[in-house]
Amino acid sequence: MNFTNFQIQTESLPKIEDLVLKPISKSYFKIILLNIFIVYIGLIGLVFAAQYILLEKEDIQINIWYMLFLVLGLCILNIIFSFLAFKKRKYAIREHDVVYAKGLIIHSITTVPISRIQHVEESRSWLARHLGLSTLKIFTAGEAGSDLSINGLHHIEAKDINDFISTKVNGNN
Repeated sequence: MNFTNFQIQTESLPKIEDLVLKPISKSYFKIILLNIFIVYIGLIGLVFAAQYILLEKEDIQINIWYMLFLVLGLCILNIIFSFLAFKKRKYAIREHDVVYAKGLIIHSITTVPISRIQHVEESRSWLARHLGLSTLKIFTAGEAGSDLSINGLHHIEAKDINDFISTKVNGNN
């Protein structure tokens, strides 16, 4: 038996940039906003709690308002960055793999071959259920937890993708 290991010309490989990725549901941004508001309402509550705890120190009272404006400014920046990052969340289901792109500052594209998938799970939080959304978790061999998690899919679409991948994984092409 002869061993061969031919070089592959990278110019002839398919370009990931040519792949048409589909954005996740715009309704998922409501969940992101709710999570941001919960965190920042808690931080604003801490600022006001600090004001009452440190009531007798006048020089600290002035700084409380600066802290409040700082927290509000950070909240606005967080919303802007979250919106821009949300627009980068896209996915594609292909014949032999699943592709997911995300990230604003650090942009990553994850490709999971269907042949490596062990099982697929669809989950829904109470808010996602109310908005008609699902999360698709894809598990491969040898890892603890899901290898790929696509949040913000329409429930019917997530169910269809789950069925498609499950059929492929089980060999019922």
